[in-house]
Amino acid sequence: MFLKKIITFFVLIVACSTVYAQEKKKNVVDEVIWVVGDSPILLSDVEEARISMEMMGETVENPYATIPEQLAIQKLYLHQAELDSVEVNEQYAATIAEERVNAAIQMYGSRENAEAVIHKSISKLREQYREMARTHQLQEGVRQNLTKYVKVTPAEVREYFSRLPEDSLPYINTQVEVQIITNVPKISREEVDRVENKLRDIAQRINSGEKTFAQMAKIYSQDGSARYGGELGLSGRGQWVPEFANVAFSLTDPQKVSRIVRTEFGFHIMQLIEKRGDKVNVRHIIIKPEIDDSEYDRCIGRLDSIATDIRDGKFTFDEAATILSEDKDTRYNKGLMANMDENTGILTSRFEMKDLPQDIAKVVSTMSVGDISPAVRILNEKTGSEVCAIIKLKNRIEGHRATIAEDFQVLKQVVENERKNAIEQKWLKEKIRTTYTRVAPGWRDYKFEYDGWIK
Repeated sequence: MFLKKIITFFVLIVACSTVYAQEKKKNVVDEVIWVVGDSPILLSDVEEARISMEMMGETVENPYATIPEQLAIQKLYLHQAELDSVEVNEQYAATIAEERVNAAIQMYGSRENAEAVIHKSISKLREQYREMARTHQLQEGVRQNLTKYVKVTPAEVREYFSRLPEDSLPYINTQVEVQIITNVPKISREEVDRVENKLRDIAQRINSGEKTFAQMAKIYSQDGSARYGGELGLSGRGQWVPEFANVAFSLTDPQKVSRIVRTEFGFHIMQLIEKRGDKVNVRHIIIKPEIDDSEYDRCIGRLDSIATDIRDGKFTFDEAATILSEDKDTRYNKGLMANMDENTGILTSRFEMKDLPQDIAKVVSTMSVGDISPAVRILNEKTGSEVCAIIKLKNRIEGHRATIAEDFQVLKQVVENERKNAIEQKWLKEKIRTTYTRVAPGWRDYKFEYDGWIK
């Protein structure tokens, strides 16, 4: 909880920027208000954070105490990260930056509108978000180093919660377990030819010098990278599906366009930008084939027939999912969908309704346990294309107070988090005590959360 609060403030301070920021700089004479180690905290840092947070509707009590203190705590973590040689995953930082930039563009309607409102170019905003993600990783690295030896036994979990009244136990929202069988509509030979011919024409125009790859990507590519000229950023082999990665890592000439590559996402051509160690940066153009409604109708009919056979007892849903489903993520688990629990980091079969893909949640919300749905068209959120599916509600666990028998992992995480928080608090207090800090006159009379800043 404590570190989450630090990160929340960091995200607001680093990632948020408003139209008022430039006006503020005209009117505020900048000054150093805190020093932590050899790192200054400026009045402008605090003012920009305060204004940004107000624009986001965030209410911060005593901002001139809270914001500088959180910035100071961040500096302590970053200094420790340097001592611990914590490494940053640059691909993760780049991915987070792209997600946040795309969200900003979507919020404001266009790239141009976002730049006008934020008063930053998209490239500068992207680097700001990337730096935010780097800092988050460094802080998390310190936290993991501090708490890596925290272990909790089942007996300790039982003993901890035996002392709590029932109404103090964590409340677990209603959860469901869902199985799925999918069919992927087939692409006609004519449509494959159309898409491949289109990509060959694009490649020919690039090779002839009529247009650059980046220009053609902005015009024709059908994914979010189009606005960046198709650039994907430095990536390891494991970041991409094998078919795409195999070609990307085989490229050697930045002037040449690759052969056409078919993946579950569509048809691609690509161009090398650079290789750096075990990573490569490429541009790509993706065209997604169009599928005729009659093909969806064929899949719907086939799945409805499978569902009827399951209901008639000819075979089970588990057997059908293993043999007939085309969903690579679930077919080897009898169709059972898996969810990464954000609190425990553990892969589980249980979903809260809000965590299910929207199309699936809509179907499941009307079902009883054991029901098998009619065949429906749903969005495959991984590929961005539609597939057909039948869905079974395997189980529903109604909302309840956590119990050892049903929710051991949740309760274990509560105990672990409390112990980790105690370790972090102890470390932080010691770090404040032993680190040189100076708070400027006029800033010393505020009430801070932690003692020891003013030496």
